[in-house]
Amino acid sequence: MAKLFIIATPIGNLEDMTLRAIRVLGELHVLACEDTRHTRILFEKHGIHSPETIISYREQNEARAGARIIGFLKSGQSVGICSDAGYPGISDAGYRVISRALEEGYTVEVLPGAGAVEPALLASGLPTSSFTFKGFPPRKPGVRRRYLAMEKDLPHTLVFYESPFRVQKLLEDAREVLGDRRAAVCIELTKQFEKTHRGTLSELAVQFKDAKVRGEITVVIAGNNPKFSAAEESDGLIDRAEPDA
Repeated sequence: MAKLFIIATPIGNLEDMTLRAIRVLGELHVLACEDTRHTRILFEKHGIHSPETIISYREQNEARAGARIIGFLKSGQSVGICSDAGYPGISDAGYRVISRALEEGYTVEVLPGAGAVEPALLASGLPTSSFTFKGFPPRKPGVRRRYLAMEKDLPHTLVFYESPFRVQKLLEDAREVLGDRRAAVCIELTKQFEKTHRGTLSELAVQFKDAKVRGEITVVIAGNNPKFSAAEESDGLIDRAEPDA
């Protein structure tokens, strides 16, 4: 019976590709990807034989392309889905067709690989025992603050994706809503100019106020724990290294 393969791809460094993903991509009948041009670069890098059929599958055409994917499965052809970076279905199209494929009785096989959440979490130096991935925050300030307020009293470390054009606003709103907690801003993870900035939310908000930021951004914020509050640090209860420049 045909399968639906969910394939994680590198978030920056093309060497972060698993042997299993390379094999499966070379065996597929059909591949649905976010940007066919981007995916062809990955195929060329690793010498992968292209499937006979490659279609575009992204948020803008999700319903139409999803119906085509189900049609391929019904015809007995296994289909792979990949996005430009990381996992399809995580802040990218994928969830709906996965749900439908499962409802139709098809096997969904997930091929793990690169993603931004875990590298950012580990690079932040903040607790990793329990965390909440929040995806992209809302764009409108009032909605964004209410979105943050839902996490105000919870102890879990928070992980967000954000646009480089809105990262400073997120830091300001987070400081206002959550308090001045420890945080990290990770830029261009796994790429040549990867950088992680660490400090309190207030320090980072000032640092990014006039900064011209480019690339993919992942923001990590401490949960509701006095150990990671600027107020506790100012009382001399915690020794902390200076934030990265």
